[in-house]
Amino acid sequence: MAVRRLELVMTKWNRPRYWVIGGSSLAVAVLLLIFRPYVLISGLQSAGLYAAIALPMALILGIVGIVNLAHGEFLMVGAYLAYFFNATMGVGPLASIVPVVVLMVALGIGTYRVSIRKVLAAPELNQLLLTFGISMVLSQLVNLIATSQPRSVSMSYATVSATIGSTSFGVFDFVYDVLAVLILVGLQLFLKRTRSGKAAVAVGQNPTGARLVGINVDGTYLLVFSIAIGILGILGPIFLVRHSVFPMVGGAYTMKSFSLVAMAGIGNLTAILWCSLALGMAEAFIKSFQGYGDWGDIVFFLMIIVVILVRARRTS
Repeated sequence: MAVRRLELVMTKWNRPRYWVIGGSSLAVAVLLLIFRPYVLISGLQSAGLYAAIALPMALILGIVGIVNLAHGEFLMVGAYLAYFFNATMGVGPLASIVPVVVLMVALGIGTYRVSIRKVLAAPELNQLLLTFGISMVLSQLVNLIATSQPRSVSMSYATVSATIGSTSFGVFDFVYDVLAVLILVGLQLFLKRTRSGKAAVAVGQNPTGARLVGINVDGTYLLVFSIAIGILGILGPIFLVRHSVFPMVGGAYTMKSFSLVAMAGIGNLTAILWCSLALGMAEAFIKSFQGYGDWGDIVFFLMIIVVILVRARRTS
């Protein structure tokens, strides 16, 4: 593993390439507002969802230094837990957030202690295989318990709509944008203002040096991993409000989150918002053309290929 895995967590966002992405995204947003307002609204809503899900992955990768290929599956488990509370106790998804978060944090602690901590010093391929195995175990367990039938919860507030001019749109999906900002701000405050957060930054930059000055590196890894899984515990019930869930639903969000982290750069949480905005807009724009909706998902994977090729050319 690289000694300095956390580039500069939550530093001032002054890198030219990110300003280019941000400026381009805003310019496109203005054009869409003028010519295709529905695409702008859909793109903003998708960007919020993608950013909110990607931020916990970026936190784990930036500090713990491991790519969690089970990321989407943890989101899926959180959504299924919310569905269980609704189906058995009549608790709404939003009301179930607290117990779901508690259970997800417990799951994160158990996952880290049983498996993740044992491969942190292992080659990256071993780490990828482990987290891929965890993703398969989670999805198959849910499949055995709940079957592969899609599950959903109908809530009246999820269908509230608004109209601006001649454009009507759902309102609830903007909660993802609010969540993305709140998660980012919360992580900033944690990493900058708390003793544990500052220790996490030190561990992410140089775990050996952090250990030498008395920081509990293993405890910090456990804390960060648990926080990330806990955030997914918040997102799972909210995700259930507007999406059907099934055992394999998380895979696409794992890949999209990884694409955003790769574009933003390891440890740069703020850049994920801008990259999510760019990709959300691009995806919504493509899907706005009749007959080309399925091409929207290709944007994420095309972008990660382009980013990898560009970075490889710069370093060669």
